[in-house]
Order: sequence, then structure tokens, then C-alpha cells
Amino acid sequence: MTSATKYNIKCNLTFGDIYIQILAWMAVIFISLAGGLGLMGSSRPIFALIGVGLILVLSLPFLLFAFVTTLLNNIQINPEVES
Repeated sequence: MTSATKYNIKCNLTFGDIYIQILAWMAVIFISLAGGLGLMGSSRPIFALIGVGLILVLSLPFLLFAFVTTLLNNIQINPEVES
């Protein structure tokens, strides 16, 4: 009968790996807010709210996908060395 192999799980993700993704998300937020404020002065401010919501809702899945794939690519699973 064989014994179960133990594994070590190590995440080597650093802040530098996700820094650009954080900056990209902040840029999307600021651009959508600037666009919303620009449209707020028009005769129909509801378009401003719809525009901001659309930009945020459509960009969030792509940014979350980029973050999760970066996280999963930096996880290492190594068999434990028996001594």
C-alpha cells in the first residue's frame, strides 16, 4: 500500500505583478467618471449615469480575469521532500 504524497503550496505573487493592473483599473474609473461629469451638463443626465455604469460593468470582468490568471500563474505546487 502506498502512502499519500504531501504537497507544498507556495504563492510567489508580488505587488509588482499586480501594480499595472491596479493602475489600469484606476484609469478606467477616472476616465468613466470624467466622461460622466462631462455628460452631466447635457440636457439628459441619465445618459451620464448609464455611460459610467456601462464602462464599469463591461471592464470589470476583463480586469478580474487578468488578476485571477496572474494569481493562478504564480502558485506553485511541489511535492514535499521526505527525509
